[in-house]
Amino acid sequence: MHSPELENLIKAIARLPGIGARGARRIALHLLRDPAKHLVPFMTALTRAGETISVCQICGNLDSQNPCFICADPNRADGTICVVADINDLWAFERTGAHRGLYHVLGGVISALNGVGPGELRLTELLARLDGLREIILALPPTVDGQMTAHIVQERIAATAPNVIITRLAVGIPIGGAIEYLDEGTLRLAVSTRR
Repeated sequence: MHSPELENLIKAIARLPGIGARGARRIALHLLRDPAKHLVPFMTALTRAGETISVCQICGNLDSQNPCFICADPNRADGTICVVADINDLWAFERTGAHRGLYHVLGGVISALNGVGPGELRLTELLARLDGLREIILALPPTVDGQMTAHIVQERIAATAPNVIITRLAVGIPIGGAIEYLDEGTLRLAVSTRR
């Protein structure tokens, strides 16, 4: 039905997260309708990103400089590291401006179902950063896998640097949320972690 080149483009786009075959076809058509306006700038941006962006050797963020702009900022060295599962989580915190310290991206969470153990995460790199820290904020997802990961990270930090304070994000009722629509697990956590 399509040329092999078009099929390959659609398949490549469909491999991106959150994009199915139908969405991939729409994106491919959009890019190809006016190549000079859409496809060429897109290809240039992809090529430039591939040449310049890399993983920060310290925290695991993505940036065109290494160490990244957060790790290189002297105003960020406040003795706290916020541990997150993914780069998306780091970017979410940065959008809020709520955390002005440093970060550490683990690269996922421990998941027996997906075959991810502590060795697949950037845990060793985190433990190497504990010297002189005051606090570690565990900002991992409130899922079974996220909480298992937080428990293991907490144990390893306590064994390596017992004087570092380990805190976790609060969980419970979201701002603007109606109590009657919340699930039982969220309500239970909200009550047990009240302050």
